[in-house]
Amino acid sequence: MKKAKRTPAGDALSGLILDLFRLSGELVTAGDRLVAPLGLTSARWQILGAIVAAERPQPVAWLARDLGANRQNVQRIVNDLHADGLVAFEINPHHRRAQLVVLTDKGRQAFEAAMELQAPWINALAEGLPTKDLEAVGRVMTSLREKLESAEAIE
Repeated sequence: MKKAKRTPAGDALSGLILDLFRLSGELVTAGDRLVAPLGLTSARWQILGAIVAAERPQPVAWLARDLGANRQNVQRIVNDLHADGLVAFEINPHHRRAQLVVLTDKGRQAFEAAMELQAPWINALAEGLPTKDLEAVGRVMTSLREKLESAEAIE
């Protein structure tokens, strides 16, 4: 059986993916430290951000889809946010069982406080990195995500 070999681009992408895994872990840890004084974690902050970013209230399944996350994990975090008074549930006129998730005033305040902490942190992290390079990395990541979502990469 012939051994499959990676192309130079495949080698480069493999290295990039390994670096992204390590970076992801570091970002979660740093985010947890940043928002811990607010009683948040990176995961809770991410869910609050998805709720804010949505054009209208959404059920958990839609939030999970938008985040590229597992619905059950998002549901668990939303339940925790609800128990802490950061989100509330509203009746979904389109689906009785899939309630809509909305921020409470307390949730909005927590998210805004997190973003106030994030601005100087992200600016310091970005210092010395050319904006054009960051934008190029963003385009590459978007292209890879779109390929994976459309299953192009598997074909």
